[in-house]
Amino acid sequence: MPNPKHRHSRSRRDKRRTHYTAEAPTLAVCPTTGQPHLFHRAHWFEGKMYYRGKVVMEKAIA
Repeated sequence: MPNPKHRHSRSRRDKRRTHYTAEAPTLAVCPTTGQPHLFHRAHWFEGKMYYRGKVVMEKAIA
């Protein structure tokens, strides 16, 4: 197994482990409501839950 010949500093190790290069999540726009939401996620709009442009659930009025 390869082993390091010299010790890496804490800052060098931590720089490699960071996730600052990760991009912000991509947003989709609902074709029915025009609201932005995460891809492959249902979202609420005016008391109704939409997924892929269709109503899948309505809030129960109690």
